[in-house]
Amino acid sequence: RQAMGKDGVLVAIMTIDAKTGKLLSSPDIISRGFIYMREREDLVHAIRSEVKRLLIKHNETHRANWALIKTLIRNDLGQFIYKETERRPMILPVVIEL
Repeated sequence: RQAMGKDGVLVAIMTIDAKTGKLLSSPDIISRGFIYMREREDLVHAIRSEVKRLLIKHNETHRANWALIKTLIRNDLGQFIYKETERRPMILPVVIEL
């Protein structure tokens, strides 16, 4: 709770085709207490691109193992965000299969 209050929360929602494992649309990014998204659209676009890249990368090696892929994305995205902002928000990757 204290970590969330200090650095905020970032949610990355990925809508995936259940048969192909590919993204159906660009990932949705939600920030609460981390950044004001309208002021940092550049960072939001960079995070969105990084989520796409990480999903493709990890889905190639761990096909449809969503629990592992979410953990890997959480770790890699956390490193990316720390490099960009020097903050460590709680990262919640969400995979929705359609």
